[in-house]
Amino acid sequence: MGAINILLIEDDTDIAELVTIYLKHAGFQPSVASNGEIALQMLAQYDYQLIICDIILPDREGTEIIRSFREYSTTPVIFLSSKKESEDILNGFQLGGDDYITKPFDPDILVARVNAQLRRSTPTPHSNMWTDGQLELHFRSLEVKLNGHEVPLSTKERQLLFHLAQYPNQVFTTDQLYDRIWGLEGMSDTRTVMVHIHHLRKKLERGQSRYIVTVRGIGYKFNSSTDELNF
Repeated sequence: MGAINILLIEDDTDIAELVTIYLKHAGFQPSVASNGEIALQMLAQYDYQLIICDIILPDREGTEIIRSFREYSTTPVIFLSSKKESEDILNGFQLGGDDYITKPFDPDILVARVNAQLRRSTPTPHSNMWTDGQLELHFRSLEVKLNGHEVPLSTKERQLLFHLAQYPNQVFTTDQLYDRIWGLEGMSDTRTVMVHIHHLRKKLERGQSRYIVTVRGIGYKFNSSTDELNF
């Protein structure tokens, strides 16, 4: 298994140094960005398996960086913040965070949560690509191919598909999907999710394969079984 690269976005040098030491001791390869501008440049240039991001940065909010990052990536994100109010924590999740840790924190707990997020975000034993012989999902590049041809998807369709595929056979409600993909762009609207699911099915499901399954009365799941057909 290759090295797991983690980007730490943190302007406090003492915290950055402490977290870096613990991450290295746990076998990870951490890099540090001390402000938002540097973070955006590093995210554009390098591939990371997890992001740890402070919310309060010198030049911009960490949530702004992650919201932009979420336009093209489903990489796990852990927010660090001195903001402890429930509203702040919920906002962090709604704007793209997968976990939220308040300061001060125990570095050992942070490492444990890093490991938990990495376990959850591994889509298959091969980690980078899922295929059933017809559909190909490339988790690093977010490329989607059907029978060897690239499938044109909108940003939200792509985010929705890869979010479902990251957790195969796990059922998500429409509210959960809306919160994860659309965040605070508007009030939760189940019709928005339904329309995007409909568009994804039209683009992906040809013949008898059914990849996005409706679980009656609950929501949707990504069907990862190559043996089971769902209608």
